[in-house]
Amino acid sequence: MEYEAVIGLETHVQLKTRSKMFGTSSADYQTAPPNTLVDAVSMALPGTLPVVNKTAVEYAMMIGMAINCSIARLTRFDRKNYTYPDLMKGYQITQMDEPICFEGYVDLPIEPPVRVRINRVHMEEDVARLIHIEGPMGGTVHSLLDINRAGTPLMEVVTEPDMHTTEQVESYITSLQHIIRYLGVGTANMEEGSFRCDANISVRPVGQTELTTKVEVKNMNRVRAILRAIEYETERQIAVIESGERVVQETRGWDDGKGVTTPQRSKEEAHDYRYFPEPDIPPLVISEEWIDSTRARMPELPIARKNRFSNEWGLSEYDADLLTSLRSTADYFEEVCAGLIAAAPETKHAFAKETANWLNGEMARLMNNDEIVNMAETRIVPSALATLVDKFRKRELNNNSAKQVFEVMYNTGTDPETIIEELGFHVVSGADSLGPIVDEVLKNNEKAVADYLGGKEVALKSLMGQVMKATRGQADPVEATEIIKEKLASR
Repeated sequence: MEYEAVIGLETHVQLKTRSKMFGTSSADYQTAPPNTLVDAVSMALPGTLPVVNKTAVEYAMMIGMAINCSIARLTRFDRKNYTYPDLMKGYQITQMDEPICFEGYVDLPIEPPVRVRINRVHMEEDVARLIHIEGPMGGTVHSLLDINRAGTPLMEVVTEPDMHTTEQVESYITSLQHIIRYLGVGTANMEEGSFRCDANISVRPVGQTELTTKVEVKNMNRVRAILRAIEYETERQIAVIESGERVVQETRGWDDGKGVTTPQRSKEEAHDYRYFPEPDIPPLVISEEWIDSTRARMPELPIARKNRFSNEWGLSEYDADLLTSLRSTADYFEEVCAGLIAAAPETKHAFAKETANWLNGEMARLMNNDEIVNMAETRIVPSALATLVDKFRKRELNNNSAKQVFEVMYNTGTDPETIIEELGFHVVSGADSLGPIVDEVLKNNEKAVADYLGGKEVALKSLMGQVMKATRGQADPVEATEIIKEKLASR
């Protein structure tokens, strides 16, 4: 029998607010010393009361709008009760019955197209961090508690079980990360724990529409780990069914080293979390004016921007995809091309293509070497790159010289005109300038001339190399090649 996987994801997104969800301490805990970013609320001291972070609510609405959700006009907070060392209060403030966003969707940019329905987006607070210390013989001997993360604003985005392959899962995760980063509401970096996914996985015979028993898989800290865990768990469940046994509804953890999922706790007999309305936070009323003002601050989202780059700037899907992978890169590209917005389509598209070549090529290479992510942090200002691109397109610089100028610009921030003047980079072009140089090269390289006239095309490269040497690399290669061919043809 042929089976298919049925997959839904629950994604926790940490929000990049200045303060915590219900307290006053900083939420920028990633590099802070342990237990230095705390307040009475995040430490759960007796008598403290939570106050809702307004920016976190607005960020939640922006996420909901970006993934086509409806925004609730009335939303409530609830208490999720459970006992664990990283939860000082003994409960987590979250949302159960009335989340802030609901019934949305994400269209995956793959073939064939797939629409993943979003069940809900709800707000909650993160918990503290446990650091487990191993003994010399292995095993945990004691655990340390860092409260810095406690109370950091979280959004949980819950999908319907609409995905069936790891390709779809990867596309969904990448799309959601792009959206979060474009909105500027979070970093969405799995490595630092600000973007965490749990997968609900079940299998069923192909053609069956009824859902079967699902297993939740946790502890996946990289996209590759999520895909491997889904592949393993799908195969494991198929093997269980074909052996005549029953898949047990449970939570399993992913062991990345061993490449297997392992049981953590059963959900079939588990006690309820005993949710009840949070008594210290009244229902939150979201007005139409608040929704409209939040929507007005929404930036253009990655898929829409990618399509516009292809339509307006004439870029290939490949170039548009690379340029819109980060909002900072897309912004930089548009600043470089700003002066060409009203130009004729042919000029506009040619300039945009050349700019894309420089950004996706030399700029990306040098930034990667220096481990820089944001183009705005480089020394090259967009207007300077626009000047270089224009000179290169007009063949005032050849390819080799332009690359040298670009590297100096990158390292020093100097404008291209100054660099060109200092290095003496001026393209030698035109029959009047190149003709005498070509004549001299042909005169001094009789063997190469004879070889070319005898049918050896490779000799042309040798002659061209001599022209470039004579002009210190400043000859226009296309023009020089044509002049060499014309002079040789006359012989």
